[in-house]
Amino acid sequence: MVADHLSRLVIAHDSHGLPINDDFHEESLMSIEVALWYSHIANYLVTGEVPMSKAWEANTPEYDALEPHLDMDVFDVWGIDFMGQFPMSFGHSYILVGVDYVSKWVEAIPCRSNDHKAVLKFLKENIFSRFGVLKAIISDGGTHFCNKPFETLLAKYGVKHKLATPYHPQTSGQVELANWEIKNILMKVVNVNRKDWSIKLLDSLWAL
Repeated sequence: MVADHLSRLVIAHDSHGLPINDDFHEESLMSIEVALWYSHIANYLVTGEVPMSKAWEANTPEYDALEPHLDMDVFDVWGIDFMGQFPMSFGHSYILVGVDYVSKWVEAIPCRSNDHKAVLKFLKENIFSRFGVLKAIISDGGTHFCNKPFETLLAKYGVKHKLATPYHPQTSGQVELANWEIKNILMKVVNVNRKDWSIKLLDSLWAL
């Protein structure tokens, strides 16, 4: 799970200009931004095929299979993740984020809960209806992403579901970077009590 930092804040009833914790591990961010790995990993996850030039390495434990080998269009592969739990903002406590792995386009909505119903609604209204049918979705192994209704929806449209694992941190890195950017922008625009973040989220997306 991505550990965002608004969720670490203490909810104070008497807030007077309290600072937002900005203690983010810069070395983790650098590892995300070093190379354009996302299209490589997305290609491999969608097809499961190993490039011929790397086939001999596929049997080695350290093989990452990140070599690009297929033309992939924008909006073919998305990563999704929840941010939160945040201080309550007009009934919302979470942010659901989706990132296209090629264009880096970000979609995000405030959510009242982090359950599978919020995920299904997000996919139908914010992804499928706007960007068409995907080839694959990448997520962590949380129950909001690993459940029968979610898998049924993906099967209906022929979308593959791939899980990010601790052994492949780059797989979810694009979403982690988007989470970090959203958090940093919100820090600059929310009120001192930080309870208006849900209505400032759209403005934050425009600034990405």
